[in-house]
Amino acid sequence: MKVGEIRELKTPDLHAELDRIRRHYFDLRAQAVTEKLENPHQLKGVRKTVARILTILHERGETGIEEKQYHLESIASHRKGG
Repeated sequence: MKVGEIRELKTPDLHAELDRIRRHYFDLRAQAVTEKLENPHQLKGVRKTVARILTILHERGETGIEEKQYHLESIASHRKGG
């Protein structure tokens, strides 16, 4: 994801995208451990995308980003289990 695309997203959408990208990164790491990852350079690209999103959120003056992520995860897991 390019910086211009990230900047066009609204703040709530950025939080959702950050959650989606982090889940994707977790899946890629799991594939790397089991040696099923075809392109190991994907890990670096995903890490950079996470950094870009976090940078944009910090530029917008967002605070407590990690807490918001945990809150969103707990809501999502509650809905699935509910």
